[in-house]
Amino acid sequence: MDHTTHTTQHPRRTPGAARVRARVPRPAGAVPARPQPRTPRRLPRPRLTGLGCGVLATVSMTGTAWFCELLGGAPTVYGVLFVVTGTATALWVRPADLVFAPVAAPIAFAAGLLTTGGLVTAVTELALRAPWVFAGTAVAALITLVRRVLLVAGRRLRARRAAVR
Repeated sequence: MDHTTHTTQHPRRTPGAARVRARVPRPAGAVPARPQPRTPRRLPRPRLTGLGCGVLATVSMTGTAWFCELLGGAPTVYGVLFVVTGTATALWVRPADLVFAPVAAPIAFAAGLLTTGGLVTAVTELALRAPWVFAGTAVAALITLVRRVLLVAGRRLRARRAAVR
């Protein structure tokens, strides 16, 4: 008795028959294909989950805090790199997790400050660097808001086009 996982046999195949591939004949005067010019390779479009967004921002700001400590504090450098981090997380987060980018940014700012000083120092630095926190969070929120509006507008446009057909 033959035991198989399938309940029925394929209609065109008979058991034990060899598979033969038919070759498609080429026309006699076929012109060989021209090589296409090489286009520059595009970078992949990373998409972070909400958790990945928070991890990227926290790791980035922790590294930035350590770097700024080597420079003697450098609050301006820390603030500028925070705005860059907030922008990167807002651009790379998945559309389904857009709400996490503006939330992860200020948490990462505080986490970076906590790694270089104690709790009291971090709270003091948060108070002194509040404009940078607001600027980075506002940039992340603005980017995610624009992305969300574009997503909703695209869905509505596709729905209208589908309704017209």
